Amino acid sequence: MAGRGKAIGSAAAKKSVSRSSKAGLQFPVGRIARFLKAGKYAERVGAGAPVYLAAVLEYLAAEVWISPPFYLLFFLLLDSGVLELAGNAARDNKKTRIVPRHIQLAVRNDEELSKLLGEVTIASGGVMPNIHNLLLPKKAGSGSSKAAPGEDD
Repeated sequence: MAGRGKAIGSAAAKKSVSRSSKAGLQFPVGRIARFLKAGKYAERVGAGAPVYLAAVLEYLAAEVWISPPFYLLFFLLLDSGVLELAGNAARDNKKTRIVPRHIQLAVRNDEELSKLLGEVTIASGGVMPNIHNLLLPKKAGSGSSKAAPGEDD
């Protein structure tokens, strides 16, 4: 049975390349293919369908961060750069994955986005770090060279 099976002593096994990397995408093509098959949207799923869907989802995520609370704000957030600002916040925290906390920091630190999304609560976003000035310890010797009252030389 020539031509069947692996040849003994063949070259080193090639490392598998994901469909996402072949398509140049960050979104998981294999996972989307699995969801399409499991969802029973059709009897069969073509090879290009999950690649195309992953590309569309990646484009939408890059343009606008879409999440259930933001469906109504889809067009308002178009070209607002939330994803870029959140990526910067993630990089500042030495992380490679954007989480809701980074989105919260990005939105609240941007004046226009904060005004636009002032009444929006970002799930798992936390609160902005803030300590009121009255709660901070007073500075001991804040530059004055006067002697304290009651001290005589």
